[in-house]
Amino acid sequence: MVNMMILIPFLLVGLFLILRFLFKTSLLLILLQKFQCLEDWLHVHQLYRVPQFNHLFQENELYVKVSTYLNSLPSSEDSDFTNLFTGSKSNDILLHLDTDQTIRDVFLGARVSWTLEKSENGGARVLVLRLRKNDKRRILRPYLQHILSVAGDISQRKKEIKLRMNVDSPSSGENGRWRSVPFNHLASFDTLVMDVDLKNKVKADLEMFLKSKQFYQRLGRVWKRSYLLYGPSGTGKSSFVAAMARFLNFDVYDIDLSKVSDDSDLKMLLLQSTSKSMIVVEDLDRFLMEKSKNVSLRGILNFMDGIVSCCGEERVMVFTMNSKDEVDEALLRPGRIDVHIQFPLCDFPCFKHLANNYLGVKEHKLFPQLEEIFQGGASLSPAEIGEIMISNRSSPTRALKSVISAMQTNAGAKSRRVSGDGAEEIGGGEQGGLFSREHSVRDFRKLYGLLKMGSRRKDEPLDLGSADKDGSN
Repeated sequence: MVNMMILIPFLLVGLFLILRFLFKTSLLLILLQKFQCLEDWLHVHQLYRVPQFNHLFQENELYVKVSTYLNSLPSSEDSDFTNLFTGSKSNDILLHLDTDQTIRDVFLGARVSWTLEKSENGGARVLVLRLRKNDKRRILRPYLQHILSVAGDISQRKKEIKLRMNVDSPSSGENGRWRSVPFNHLASFDTLVMDVDLKNKVKADLEMFLKSKQFYQRLGRVWKRSYLLYGPSGTGKSSFVAAMARFLNFDVYDIDLSKVSDDSDLKMLLLQSTSKSMIVVEDLDRFLMEKSKNVSLRGILNFMDGIVSCCGEERVMVFTMNSKDEVDEALLRPGRIDVHIQFPLCDFPCFKHLANNYLGVKEHKLFPQLEEIFQGGASLSPAEIGEIMISNRSSPTRALKSVISAMQTNAGAKSRRVSGDGAEEIGGGEQGGLFSREHSVRDFRKLYGLLKMGSRRKDEPLDLGSADKDGSN
């Protein structure tokens, strides 16, 4: 008994040292992992696969939500390895699963695991859920509902608009044809320099579209809206696209037609886009003039309103052109293009907005001279004037003089072209409201056979061109 009393302190000290050693090293964690593996080996498991793309090659929404949920789990930090990325803010650190990485989770007392794998028929990824068979009936559906709920809350809190771009090869990479980056364009309808009525009516049109799901379903039509933005380079079409994306809070799919191999490939790109997104095709008129051998006019028409365009809903399609005069009328018919918006060169009211935004100048002694130059027909694009103002922003007077010099130079070059060609093209140049000028309305009626603007059918496009300065529509 005495010997036992003597040994007890030594045993306690030894046990303390052993426990201290276990806690200071990973041995305890390793032993727990081995025990869990042994316990799992003694049970029968059921596997469920969540592929990245469905059978229509569209992104699987469940895959996206499960990925969001798994990346938020504390166990992702405890895994052997994981990918670290910065978020939209410089101090945000995001964790993302890597291929062959396993994440463990516990739900209602049942242990489950997820493994990220590559699919056998390509570079797409698959998330594999592993759970015990005797837990399947009890937790499977509640667990998936739990994942959807948590992922929805996370997405709502951390909504980040993505800009997705198509890559060259259909087989390149693990994420299908699209590569994405955060969409950090700062343009909004509040920062755009354009007529207030135009902005308000476009915003109202977009808001009505977002609320019209049942209306489109009742008509048996695809829930999408198509816009044509046309005007010279530098007039703000790309900024307008960014403002639309921020207003809608939609991801942007920017399709580069030069990287599309054929008509089928163009359809596949559309199939791999998601609902609640903006599909953007810039400089469509220039691509058509180049007469590409890869993508035909028929392929573009089917892309705009063919059967494949029905595979998705709540989409906004935006096409930009420098001019629609040389474009096949089949591209512009109702159903393919719902709304036409003209982006003219800068006029004097637009210039005053730019001077206020860039230079903080609302009135200046040089304004009468500038107004006279604008009335004489000279003009520059808002982008050109904006760049001059940025370069001379320390001196508003020098900036305005530089604009005058540039406009006079541009007017002189224009006069030389007119005298050389013997004729001058007359076009709209006034920044304005939602509906087109009188001549644009006549062209609109001629194109679509309308008898009266007021009797336009709901499925015919709005021509959102330049309006008169007095705001009359």
